[in-house]
Amino acid sequence: MMFWYAHGMNGWGWFGMSVSMVAFWALIITALVLVFRAVNRPNEHTHTPAAPTPQQILGARFARGEIDEEEYRRRLSALDVGPLTKA
Repeated sequence: MMFWYAHGMNGWGWFGMSVSMVAFWALIITALVLVFRAVNRPNEHTHTPAAPTPQQILGARFARGEIDEEEYRRRLSALDVGPLTKA
């Protein structure tokens, strides 16, 4: 019993010290995890999908039934030829 009250600390003092030590280490571990996750996070701008090509847009419209096969082939051949130039 002599060591229990050493330095004027009673049971509540030991309890408070234990809780504060657990809280301190939880704070340190949480900070380390957050820093690790922030450093290893991939850049949001590198994973943006590329814009669809005109051929892909045309194919999607044909697949949805917005245009018929004749219009699809006509527009696809126009895309393959390229822009028209005036002479």
